[in-house]
Amino acid sequence: MRSTRRRTWALLVAAAVVTGLLAPVAVSAANRAGSRPAAPRTPKPEPSGAECRTSVEGSTVTAYCHNPYPATDVVRLHTECARWWDVDADGAAVAVQPGRTVKLEDRCWKEVGRAWVSHSADA
Repeated sequence: MRSTRRRTWALLVAAAVVTGLLAPVAVSAANRAGSRPAAPRTPKPEPSGAECRTSVEGSTVTAYCHNPYPATDVVRLHTECARWWDVDADGAAVAVQPGRTVKLEDRCWKEVGRAWVSHSADA
């Protein structure tokens, strides 16, 4: 009699475990069957923006930006000087036409802390 009870409980526990594992699969399949058609995917944006190479020599920063894409890119050189009393600078915005290269320059009185180029699409 005891072995029958154990077998019954073992079968009930196994059935509960299997049901618990299969329930999410059944719910997922039901959701997919009743869902609306998938919305069309948004197209990937075309690559854009000039590619810039920045170099620092002493206290001078030079950046060459080349735009291989069909849209105009507006670039600006930012220079952060290492000394606290040296004035940091944000250069003028320069439009880089498609297929063109521009040279951006700036300097610090002493050492350059860091320099980078920002981009925007406004021409």
